Amino acid sequence: MNIYACSNSQNGRRFTTTFLAEYDPASRRLTYVNAGHNAPILRRQTGAIERLEVGGIPLGIQENIPYESETVTLQSGDWLVIFTDGVIEAENVHTEEYGEARLLTLLHANVALTPTMLLNTIMLDLDRFVGNAPQHDDVTLMLLRAN
Repeated sequence: MNIYACSNSQNGRRFTTTFLAEYDPASRRLTYVNAGHNAPILRRQTGAIERLEVGGIPLGIQENIPYESETVTLQSGDWLVIFTDGVIEAENVHTEEYGEARLLTLLHANVALTPTMLLNTIMLDLDRFVGNAPQHDDVTLMLLRAN
């Protein structure tokens, strides 16, 4: 993927951050590579926070660079939150950013909700925060809860 991205990146001026993962439900193992993307949040059932940062630089910057992968095992009650920078960098009319702290607060306070309900809660809070301020980036958020 990186070689292809480099062939179309205008010498690294156009690049792509990405988070790629494969989950095996039988073993509960999530193997991932983070290529310069916002580090997803793994909130353990205990409340501990881990960040999924292992990988490398964004795709399209340097052709022959190695990428590392990492594997984590999800336990029942763990939450995985994958998001674009458009979520945490969304601004209100005062040019204040939504921020990761606010996202984490909502996650910690609502772990008993279903993923759909938590997603709706976060998106409503984000919409209220932003109000009528114009946005300049996509807002993408994916939530997974291990059973």
